[in-house]
Amino acid sequence: MIRAVFWDNDGVLVDTERLYFQATRELLQRADVTLTEELFQQISLREGKSAFDLAEAKGVPPVEVEYLRTERNRRYTELLQGGVPVMDGVREVLGLLQGKVTLAIVTNSHRTHFETMHEATGLLSFFDFILTGDDYALSKPDPEPYRLAMHRSGCRPHECIVVEDSERGLQAALAAGLRCLVVPNGLTRGCTFRGAWRILSSCREIPGEIDRLGGMHGRQQG
Repeated sequence: MIRAVFWDNDGVLVDTERLYFQATRELLQRADVTLTEELFQQISLREGKSAFDLAEAKGVPPVEVEYLRTERNRRYTELLQGGVPVMDGVREVLGLLQGKVTLAIVTNSHRTHFETMHEATGLLSFFDFILTGDDYALSKPDPEPYRLAMHRSGCRPHECIVVEDSERGLQAALAAGLRCLVVPNGLTRGCTFRGAWRILSSCREIPGEIDRLGGMHGRQQG
């Protein structure tokens, strides 16, 4: 029986991964570093590290790297303010699950970016709680975010399922002892998702996978 569903945010609920890639690539170009999609996938989406490590490896002074990172965050915020699309099927699936299971967002995003991207999505009312990168010391692929989510939900590992789009997110879920449904997006479709419970073509398949795991607990709102 499933009592909680933990959702990643970027690339799962909202289509923001390419905006983050764009902002990071633009600022690294100032340091004469070319960030390709393949490098971004490997460093950020698989390993959960910073693409600005490429600038450090090239000998850019730490103070300049930090300035570039700050400017990337500013540029990313600027791009988010233009509005972000909700991923296909998300609103419908959340409507089906709300009130029947605990719904939570577990993201590496900084809260300021998170709040900016959701100013007009209308999604946050579906969720019982939200954990951003400001809520834990170690980000995905470390299991701390999902361990904290379990603690907040009061659920045991077999009562939870995670929805992710990246290898780092999958690794975090597995390290926390959780089953993980992966819904790849354009930037992660070529990744290897070894250990995933299922790899789905759409989040619309999530309710069916929950049924296969014994259905939902049937928690009532309030």
